[in-house]
Parts: sequence; structure tokens; C-alpha cells
Amino acid sequence: MRESSQPVKLLDYCQESASDQIVPKPAALKSMGWQGMHLELHQQPTFATDEHHHTMHVLACGLMDSSNRNAPGMRSLDGKQSRERRGAGDIAIIPAGATHSCSWDTPAQFMVLAVEPTVLKQVGQDWVNPNQIELLPRFMSESDAFIQSLFSTLKREAEIGGMGSHLLVDSLKTALAVHLLREYCATRPKLSRYRGGLSQITLALVKDYINDHLHQELKLESLAAIAQISPYHFLRLFKQSMGITPHQYILQCRLNRATHLLHHSELSIVEIAIRTGFCDQSHLTRYFKRMTGATPKQLLQSRSLSKTAL
Repeated sequence: MRESSQPVKLLDYCQESASDQIVPKPAALKSMGWQGMHLELHQQPTFATDEHHHTMHVLACGLMDSSNRNAPGMRSLDGKQSRERRGAGDIAIIPAGATHSCSWDTPAQFMVLAVEPTVLKQVGQDWVNPNQIELLPRFMSESDAFIQSLFSTLKREAEIGGMGSHLLVDSLKTALAVHLLREYCATRPKLSRYRGGLSQITLALVKDYINDHLHQELKLESLAAIAQISPYHFLRLFKQSMGITPHQYILQCRLNRATHLLHHSELSIVEIAIRTGFCDQSHLTRYFKRMTGATPKQLLQSRSLSKTAL
């Protein structure tokens, strides 16, 4: 038994290097500045953790090592113990506040995703009493294709970030919350089916806001607030109205604005990238070439040649 002189650790992933309290090595990759969510990639030797709690809901995803073997071990979760297979894509769920410890029999690679409990309450508020949302614990012996795919996408965002990163992460955070509410909560909400999209007035307000703030980081919560609905409903209704997601629409608007400025202004490519919400010239160039087949520099050269010919 754990002696009373050793208090149970409390891990808060909002704090810098929180996981260093329980693992031998620092995380190999960490997300930065994601509101309500935090991702880490770990490459650890054989180890065992002390008993601890989390302030956030925590999901762990197994990764295959270089020898393509599982990394089994024991987990104690909310008073129950189980030996886990921990194959690639297997998912563990550790609810906030649950007593938890684990051991790994071999060196292992895994990812951890921490989500604020308020995220589930905000997303689920339209379907269930927030006080009745109880996330169920799950041992890492079964896979979940949706969560595995989400881990992969978030890992890429943590690695490269860039233009639109926060809006994309917000969208994925909302999608994860809906999945957890549907599949892993004691009280599963009945999700309403909305049809018809946003009203024309609401859609116009949202589009005007987007175009007025292209140079800034646009967040899903801000757009949903304009429509006065939850982020989940906003995602669905916006796509019904526009045929594309808010993230895709904002990218289109930024590229269209950049194209206009390239044709009709004397701004440099760097200045245009900043004015249209891209991180830098290379981000603008990457997406611009994908859309048009040419780089901004090539377009400017073509425009210059046309003026010379005249």
C-alpha cells in the first residue's frame, strides 16, 4: 500500500512539463498554446508511475515501436487493474480525478491527449445536463479508429502548426468531444439532427466577420458565438450552408485576398502573407501553389512582364 507520507500527485497539463513528474524522460513532442487541449508524444524506457490524478480527461494512444511489437504492461484505473496489450491504435481513457498508475514492461512509444472537462460540458450542453456528463474509464486493449486518426492529425499540427492551426485544432477538439459524449459517457446524449444550415442573416454576419479578421487567428468558438449556437452545431450548419468547413472557407478567403493583392497592390509577398493571415511567405506560397499551380513570385513576375510589354 502507498504510505500516507507520499501524497498522490496531481497532474495539470496546463502547467509546463506536468508529465515530467511521472515519466523518466521529457516528452519528445508537445503542443503549444492549444486552448482546452494538450498533446504529447512520448518515447520512454521501461518504467512504472506513482499513483496520480489528472485535472483533465486524458486519452493515451499506443504506437508501434521499430520492431513492430506491442508494449504490454499493467494499469490501475479508478480502483481496477488490468494487463493491457497496448498495440498500435489502442486507446486508454483516464477520466479527470480518477486514481491512476501504470507500468510498462518494455520501452514504449505512445501519445497522450489531455482535454479540459469543460470542453465536454460546453459541447454537450444542448443535449444533456452538464452535471450528468461522466466519462467512463477504458483500458488500453482495444482500438478506436476515429480517435487514432485524430491523434495522427493533431500530432502533425503540433509538428508543423502554421496558418489556421488554432481553428483546425478547435474543430478537432469539438469532434473529439462529440465522439466521447456518444461513445464513452455514462449518460449518452441524443444528438439532434439539424437541417437547412445557418440563416442567411447569420451566415452573412459570420462571413463578414471572417473577411474583416483574415489577418488574425480565427477561432471556432468566436464564430459559433456570432451564430449564438454551440461550436458543434455551428460546424454542421456552416457546412450545410457552404458545402465546406469553416477552416476550408477561411483558407479560400485568404487565398482570394492574397491573389487580389498580388494583382492590385505594390505590397511585397511577405506583407501580403501577414495581411491575409498566413504565418509567413512560405506558408502562403505552399497553399497558393496548391490552388493555382504557380507561386506568388511567379505571378508577380508574370504581372511585371505584362506591364513591360505594354
